[in-house]
This record gives sequence, structure tokens and C-alpha cells, in this order.
Amino acid sequence: MKRILFTSMILAAAALFMTSCSCGRNGKDQAETELNDSTKTAVEMEKKRLEEPVFDIVTTHGNMRVKLYSKTPKHRDNFAKLVSEKYYDGIRFHRVIEGFMIQTGDPLSRDTSKINAWGTGGPDYTVPAEFVNEYWHKKGALAAARKGDLANPTKASSGSQFYIVHDENACLHLDGQYSIFGEVIEGLEVIDRIAGVATDPYDRPYEDVFIQSIRPVTEEPEQEEVQADTLSKE
Repeated sequence: MKRILFTSMILAAAALFMTSCSCGRNGKDQAETELNDSTKTAVEMEKKRLEEPVFDIVTTHGNMRVKLYSKTPKHRDNFAKLVSEKYYDGIRFHRVIEGFMIQTGDPLSRDTSKINAWGTGGPDYTVPAEFVNEYWHKKGALAAARKGDLANPTKASSGSQFYIVHDENACLHLDGQYSIFGEVIEGLEVIDRIAGVATDPYDRPYEDVFIQSIRPVTEEPEQEEVQADTLSKE
């Protein structure tokens, strides 16, 4: 009887030991899985950030947040390069047509003595056209300006000038003719504000409408998280 009881105690202890080892191993495996998932998520988020970067366009008439498209990499990378050089800082919206679009990106527009040449400036290169069927001239779309077909049969884009669609119905005929490379994801009302300014017969605003800066958005601001926590406690 004592032998049976002793044997039973040994078996129970062994089972408890095995269960403990199993739980420890499972816990470690779960932790490793969660860490791997977290790392994978971070990598995927960083990849998406690089493929579809987001920028804040700060203007005298409000701020717009824009996202660039992954399927137009030449335009995306060129825009990002110019932003890194602060190329757009201080440039005017030199052509504004309410119910159509607002155009900017010409460095000559910094100088009022060159007003008659506004719209002709830019870097000494063009960007090859990138037409993607799923991108269209909806309100807030960013598209590259370019010279007309006679001088530019390949429809290559300006190296720096771009426009933002105000009214998509007025721009439908531009689909497949101009390279669309991004869209406004916040601040559509700023387009309305700029489009509503008074202009001269050449579509140049009477008042100064500047890009003050364009900067990349690298992460979500911590302030929003704090605010969310505060709201949840009320």
C-alpha cells in the first residue's frame, strides 16, 4: 500500500513538473510570438510610410495634409527630395481658378518683379509621366503641371510645379493627361479658402497666398493620444 502511495506521489509530482515546464514554454512561445508580431507590424508600418509618405503643407490660408501614392514613385520621390531641400518654402500659389484648381511650385513666384514669368519656373529637369488608372482628378488630388502637348508630346511633368483639384467635375478631362501622385487627406476646406480669393485676369491672386513650409509627417503626434486618454476618463 505504501509503495502504491509513494508511486502515486512520484507520478503526480512528475505530472506537475511537466505541466509547469509546458506552461513556461508556452508562455515563452507566446511572448516571442507577440514580439514577432509587434516587430512585423512596425516593419509594415515603416514600409507603408516610405511607400506612401505624408506631408503637412503649411500655407498662409491654412494647413493641408497630403499623402503621396506608391504607384507613382518618380513623382513621389521627386516631391520628397524637393521638400527635404525646403524648395517650396515661400513659394506662392501663382494660379488660382475657383471651381477648377489651385497651382503652385514655381520658384519664380517668390519674386514679384518676375510676375510675368510666373508659371514658367522650376528645376532644370522634368519627371516622366506616370498615369495610373485608379487615380483620378477628385477634389484634393495632387497632380503635376506640365507644358502643352505640342512642346511636350510625352506629357512629362514639371520638375516642381503641381496643382490641387478644387472641383472634380471641371477636371475630368485631365484624367490620363496629367500625372496624379497624391491627395489631400486633411484640410480640404483650405482648398476652398484659397480657391475663393480674388484674382486678376491672369488668374493670379491679388493677395499673397504662400506655402510657408512643407514638412514630412513621421509619426502621429503624442498630443492626440493624451487628449484621447483625458476624454476616456471623463
